[in-house]
Amino acid sequence: MDGASHGGDVTAPTHRRNPWLMLAVFFGLVGVIALVGALAATTAPDAYNRYVLPAWAPPSSLFSPVWTVLYLVLAVAGWSYWRTDGENQGFAAYGIGLLFNLMWISLFFAGGSTQVACVDIVLLDFTVMVTIALFYRRSRIAALLLVPYLAWLLYTTALNVAIIALNDVP
Repeated sequence: MDGASHGGDVTAPTHRRNPWLMLAVFFGLVGVIALVGALAATTAPDAYNRYVLPAWAPPSSLFSPVWTVLYLVLAVAGWSYWRTDGENQGFAAYGIGLLFNLMWISLFFAGGSTQVACVDIVLLDFTVMVTIALFYRRSRIAALLLVPYLAWLLYTTALNVAIIALNDVP
């Protein structure tokens, strides 16, 4: 007799047995991205304040609390999708989005390359839109959790474009 004939306990998906461990894994994964991003952005307030900013630009002190909340929600969204036995395409888009996120922080602040960062964040915007669409097929909650993240990214994209335009970046 195999495990499946005994009620399926042996072959049950891991997340059904220990979802809290996987939540910790998602918090850990997103936490690593946030930590590496924070290290790349150690001079972010100084760099940000050196630019000529549009009137609608937020103060640099707003970024840390906003990103903290967004990273927490991003982890819960990934975990919520995972709980539905999410498809690999959704996880691939999610992971690629995390990498684009990390790259933008590094390019914009540590690298001082606003134009390359702008290309990256446009790719990130697109990737998050794709992720939302893929997540929506399995979990509306996971998809909806990503909407504030996308809204902030679109705002940041507009800010990135404005900084390029206002600072006569070649």
